[in-house]
Amino acid sequence: MVKKYKKDDTYSYALGGALVVELLKNKPDAARCVYVSKKASDGKAIELAERLGVEIIESDKAFNILSPKENCFVIGVFDKFEQKISGERHHVVLVNPSDCGNLGTIMREVAAFDCADLVIIRPAADPFDPKTVRASMGAIFNIGFKCYDSFDDYLSEFPGREVVPFMLCGSPFKNAEFSGSKKYSLTFGNEATGLPERFKKYGAVRIEQSDKVDSLNLSVAAAVALYKLYSS
Repeated sequence: MVKKYKKDDTYSYALGGALVVELLKNKPDAARCVYVSKKASDGKAIELAERLGVEIIESDKAFNILSPKENCFVIGVFDKFEQKISGERHHVVLVNPSDCGNLGTIMREVAAFDCADLVIIRPAADPFDPKTVRASMGAIFNIGFKCYDSFDDYLSEFPGREVVPFMLCGSPFKNAEFSGSKKYSLTFGNEATGLPERFKKYGAVRIEQSDKVDSLNLSVAAAVALYKLYSS
């Protein structure tokens, strides 16, 4: 039975052929089934599902419920999967991100630069919300990420890391240097409120910009930081 997504569900949806392909390529064991519209013309996701033995269901009703206004003809249903990150990699830490679009876009950036795993501190946007999955362009299926109830819980599992908080009061990020012997946690706050004052103790940095805008969008700031880390 198809129904609108709820955060407490044990499964979620990948809306669109490209996302379904990423799901089947990277998390095939999590795939429950694939819904196909009669209007579907791109057979790549369907062929992959057939090859993997994933159930294919032709049902326009599913699209009326889940994606009535979008140009979407293939939907993947998948079980929420265990989230893992590595202590041997850098981390991008998002403290209370509230926007699914930003969260998904940062997942895509993490995959693009492939030098860090993603940490999400609750309360936060749902990483498995179909809006997040769609914004990630399927990157959610091929990155390492994990959610924590607090920043302290995160640090207790990964102590001794170099925390780099991004705050408007910080020193210029262009002067920051990354050592190959350290593991960094690039840490960003909520879109509206930023990081709490207590993060100053780690030595805050800021991305320099003109005075024509108050600040950069969260996903843009994360991309700038990731690129510098990736290039170091």
